[in-house]
Amino acid sequence: MREIILDTETTGLSPSSGHRIVDIGCIELFAGSPTGKIFQQYINPERDMPAEAFAVHGLSHDFLRPFPTFHQIVQDFLNFIQDSPLVIHNAKFDVTFLNAELTRACVPVLINPIVDTLKLAKARFPGAPASLDSLCRRFNVDLKQRTQHGALLDAHLLAKVYPALQEKTILEWTKNPVTRMPRKRVVKTARIFSLSEKEQTLFTALRETLEKA
Repeated sequence: MREIILDTETTGLSPSSGHRIVDIGCIELFAGSPTGKIFQQYINPERDMPAEAFAVHGLSHDFLRPFPTFHQIVQDFLNFIQDSPLVIHNAKFDVTFLNAELTRACVPVLINPIVDTLKLAKARFPGAPASLDSLCRRFNVDLKQRTQHGALLDAHLLAKVYPALQEKTILEWTKNPVTRMPRKRVVKTARIFSLSEKEQTLFTALRETLEKA
């Protein structure tokens, strides 16, 4: 089955506050493994870059200004993802931004199936940290190159975490199978019945009759 690992970087936390996507990274998976096909695009958000967002991903207004707007790259993006399931960490955030950008570009919103690895991680490890960094540490995925966030870099990390997260689930099922408690069979001692004198007389008469037949 074809799936798309997807991540975005933005100018802030909410499109309703005027924030925009500045970076999209996608990796194609087939049967759970990367095929080598990727989609990555920096985007001119047509607005300034807040200091808080710059601290996260390091993409400045001057750096992004020469790149195309979302409207200019939307068809290339849709051609890449097609109708494949999208695997996203904290999917609500990215999908909200993508749908806002699609609406702004007069394009229908996403109807792709969504796999949220944040929800998968929380369900698999209740109470444990479930950020992408935490999952990378849990599954021994190298984080040395991640000095700042980047859509394609984070997508590559998620592409390693996603199958490991699924494999961990399968292993835990194997280690904790659902078993039925064996029922203990109770073997009772055979009961011995004694014949009365009358029953013994009748039995003897019946046996003699059968022997003469």
